[in-house]
Amino acid sequence: MRILRLPTVDSTNLEAKRLVEQGERGPLWIVSEEQTAGKGRLGRQWVSKPGNFYGTLLWPTDAPQMKISQLSFVAALAVHATASDFASTNELSLKWPNDCLLDGAKFCGILCEGIGDGLVALGIGINIAHVPDHLPYRASKLSNATVESVFEKLRLNISNSLSIWNDGSGFDTIRRQWMACCSHVGQQVNVDGIPGKFTGLAADGSLLLQTERGETKQFYAGDVKVGYQAKP
Repeated sequence: MRILRLPTVDSTNLEAKRLVEQGERGPLWIVSEEQTAGKGRLGRQWVSKPGNFYGTLLWPTDAPQMKISQLSFVAALAVHATASDFASTNELSLKWPNDCLLDGAKFCGILCEGIGDGLVALGIGINIAHVPDHLPYRASKLSNATVESVFEKLRLNISNSLSIWNDGSGFDTIRRQWMACCSHVGQQVNVDGIPGKFTGLAADGSLLLQTERGETKQFYAGDVKVGYQAKP
């Protein structure tokens, strides 16, 4: 797969959009040593100093629009598999919809965006050299890793996960693998201010929350708070 390497860029996802406007169709990795305007989910800023991994996979897909969000789970599984080469597996976990945790602290951000007919920008940021300051939650980084060693493993793992996903037809396998990597299935969480037990993923990837009244609520978007987001 082709790789475009940049010393600096505002955002690798934004660069992917610009390349698509110029006729690029992928698949293409866009990686940068730093980002000056990195962003995460829900419009949050993603601090992007040199030393961490910042990359976007521009991926062509025939999946219907309603299945594009499933790629967040695909990417999260690939990051989890990658991190397992640099950390103990029992220290790793996933949080809905796309956070990756190391010993309960976030070390990776994922942003999946449809950017054209049949094209998706799958942005991934992984803390390696440093952790951003002034975060409202605990954060961590991969130790004994380099940007290149992480990228080498990530390329392989995301290709494997995309092959399983197969434009959405294999999402049930992805869903089951994701739940096996999520340590807070069956635990208490808070979704947009609503407390309850996270009982797993529905067939379409939405979050299932059993409320204190015993009702099951289904969430397709929302801000989930678990223990790692409360600083000691």
